[in-house]
Amino acid sequence: MRKNRIWLSSPHMGGSEQRYIQEAFDSNWIAPVGTHIANFESDLETYLGSGHVAALNSGTAAIHLGLILLGVQAGDTVICQSMTFAASANPILYQGATPIFIDSEPETWNLCPIALEEAIIASIGNGKKPKAILTVHLYGVPYKIDEVRIVADKYSIPILEDSAEALGSSYKGQKCGTFGDIGVFSFNGSKIITTSGGGAIVTHTIALKDKAVFLATQAKDNAPYYQHSEIGYNYRMSNICAGIGRGQMEVLDNHIVLRREMHAFYVALFKDIEGVTVFTVPNSNYFANYWLSTILINPLETNGITSEDLRLAFYEENIESRRLWKPMHLQPIFHNYQYYGTTIAETLFNTGLCLPSGSNLTQEDCAAIKSIVLKLFKK
Repeated sequence: MRKNRIWLSSPHMGGSEQRYIQEAFDSNWIAPVGTHIANFESDLETYLGSGHVAALNSGTAAIHLGLILLGVQAGDTVICQSMTFAASANPILYQGATPIFIDSEPETWNLCPIALEEAIIASIGNGKKPKAILTVHLYGVPYKIDEVRIVADKYSIPILEDSAEALGSSYKGQKCGTFGDIGVFSFNGSKIITTSGGGAIVTHTIALKDKAVFLATQAKDNAPYYQHSEIGYNYRMSNICAGIGRGQMEVLDNHIVLRREMHAFYVALFKDIEGVTVFTVPNSNYFANYWLSTILINPLETNGITSEDLRLAFYEENIESRRLWKPMHLQPIFHNYQYYGTTIAETLFNTGLCLPSGSNLTQEDCAAIKSIVLKLFKK
């Protein structure tokens, strides 16, 4: 077994982060207040090309505030992509609302527009139009943005765009995170850039951004004492974490290039292995950061080799890989909620695998990965 573990997606520092952190310490601005926060938000706004950004302490907090800003309350229903991480869906329950889960479509693995409309029609027929649609760019691949927007606008339902995995991805030249009525990013340790823990919410008006910041800082009224007329949260990003984010923004474009090179490495590696498909964007309208490179393995075409066989082969050599997200409608905490679609998401989960994809993987790491793959598939 290898002594040094090859991680699925580990943090990758660029060099300037320590300088920004030191500035925060030197100025004694180590709380959720300070110039790094505003500068990090400005960096993100410039990168996205539109929108107003508020830096928060997690992507989950951003989704929660997004639901609040869209008016989601107890008793409402929210449509949510089933093939995603639980942090997309959990905030729906925080609000006392009810999730309705939607299957994937096979091209982008994201929210199926056909099943989406079926769910909306059924919900309206039951006298309860969904309050919001929560979309996800899975593994950095944009969802079918035009098709989903057509359905959302047809029924006047706002979109909360979960771009936690998609910073740097785009559709028809427009950056992910700017398509929804509200957008969300995550800067957790495994993401394409990290602030250790952290996230951001993207709004189309400064008034909504100000409201998000107000709610994220305990909803303190404008008074010479602590007065609260609304429920608030402790969701603001710290100045130290924002400093890390400023350093990470300096290397974001390079990290995207390196992630896409890892994806190209896997495309070449599996090109001649029958029964293995590398998840790739459907056409040139889509630009993916390929936060994680993923594959599907069809054991009917690989002499019985499964995604679990490859995961275990990696595990035995101290290399991390993981199954795809287990769909929300199959999770114990969500299995009693409504689900619309077929079995696409379930099939993806059963046959898929996330591969080591970090922007800091070395040629030696890639050689080790390649050796295990070729040995398992006897190439």
